[in-house]
Amino acid sequence: MPRTKKPKENPTPPVTPQPAIGNGALGDVLTLAEAAAYLRLPEAEVVGLVHSQDLPGRFTGREWRFLKSAIQEWLSKPPPKYSKEAQMSVAGLLKDDPDLIPMVEEIYRQRGRPITEDGSYNLLHGLEPGSEKK
Repeated sequence: MPRTKKPKENPTPPVTPQPAIGNGALGDVLTLAEAAAYLRLPEAEVVGLVHSQDLPGRFTGREWRFLKSAIQEWLSKPPPKYSKEAQMSVAGLLKDDPDLIPMVEEIYRQRGRPITEDGSYNLLHGLEPGSEKK
């Protein structure tokens, strides 16, 4: 019987496990620190943008997660235009705030500026110039 050569077995390449892909590549999901670094902002400001300007992010458990492509899309949109009516409604919320006038006075004092032309704070309280606050 003639001797035949055994065919050489083709070695299969080793299988390398691929990372699970959910909503994009593994590097597309950012933590709060990574999103802040990507936006070049403090972390607190990034969280503020989530609430004030609809920056897309999710609070899962005890941590924030951001999709990089969603941040890029958010950055490409122009900021929302605020109507005068919306601004006035927010300003109206401060109308009856008992701490507003003392805060404004303190801010002006710290800046070394008078509130009125005569150097007093009386007009802020609805008093006539030259009359004293009681």
